[in-house]
Order: sequence, then structure tokens, then C-alpha cells
Amino acid sequence: MWQEIVNIDKEIFLWINQGLSSSFLDGLLPILRNPYTWAPLYLFLIIFFIKHYGKMGIIIVLCTLVNFGISDAVSSHVIKKSVERLRPCNDPEFKEHITLRVRCGSGYSFTSSHATNHFAMAFFWIVLFRRKWRHALWLCILWATAIGISQIYVGVHYPFDILCGAVLGIIIGLLSGWIFKRSVPQFFTTQTNSETNPV
Repeated sequence: MWQEIVNIDKEIFLWINQGLSSSFLDGLLPILRNPYTWAPLYLFLIIFFIKHYGKMGIIIVLCTLVNFGISDAVSSHVIKKSVERLRPCNDPEFKEHITLRVRCGSGYSFTSSHATNHFAMAFFWIVLFRRKWRHALWLCILWATAIGISQIYVGVHYPFDILCGAVLGIIIGLLSGWIFKRSVPQFFTTQTNSETNPV
């Protein structure tokens, strides 16, 4: 059963890594999965949260960082070191079949920390802002999904790594959002009031 999953995983990987190959994606997707690409977005969100919500914005920023730290620790230091699955670009029996578009990391593959971290942040923000900004739901999911798929395309992760990383991130993000909701209920009351009584 597990071998069948591995074989399907590799087939989907090759379909994305090889079958979708194009000069446009070769230029775009390595940029999408580069953390420095999103530094301006993170800076904008920090400023926006603090300017728009004041002290509550600082709490949101700190909780986002804690959420990120938890997701990264679970994926990188617990699961990866327990499972020890090789990256496709490091697998001696498979790496000759792939197109590697970025440097192949030395760490393990399962679960994808990129997917875990970004889905954790995305769903934490969805819990916080989906009532006030309804488009945040789809924008956050699209953002995290694009980063996850780019990891497959560049050759450093299998689809199963991304899928399980996404599920793990969603769980952590929703749990973080639930804890925030229980700890800071006045934030959601304010959100609801501003929605029912628009200025």
C-alpha cells in the first residue's frame, strides 16, 4: 500500500516537475518559493496590523510569529527528523529523472516546512479576518498553495510532502486561531460590530 502511494507520488511529481515545464514557470516559481520575495508583504502586514489595530495589532503580529515558530518546529524538528524521507533531488535512485531549478537542500523532505508554515499563517489569518475581509480566505489559500506547488516544480519536494505539510499547517493555523479567539474575544466582537454597523 505504502509503495503504491510512493509510486503515485513520484508520478505526480514528474507530471508537475517535467510535464508543466515552461520558461515562464522556470522564471516565476523559483521566485515564489523564495522567502525573500515575500519580505515586503510581511513588512506591509506588520505595519498594517499595528496601524489599523493599535496594541491589538502588535498582539496579532506576535501571535503570527508564534504560530510560524510552532509550525516550523513541528515540521522541521519533529516530523522531518522522525520520518527522514530524502528530497527528490537527493534520492540517488530518482534524482537523475528530475529537473532541479534551485539549490537542493540538505535537509529531509517530509513534511514540507514551506507548505506547513505558509498554510499555518494563512489559516490563522483566515480565522481572524474572514468576516471582515471575505476575500482573505481565497487569497490566503491561493498564496499558500502557489508556494507549495512551486516546491514541487523546482524539484525539492514530492507532492505528498506538500499535501501533508498543508494539512499540518491548516490544523496548526486553525488551532492557533481558536486559541486566539478564546483568549482575545473582544477582537472578534469588534470585527462583528464593524461589519453590522459600517462607518
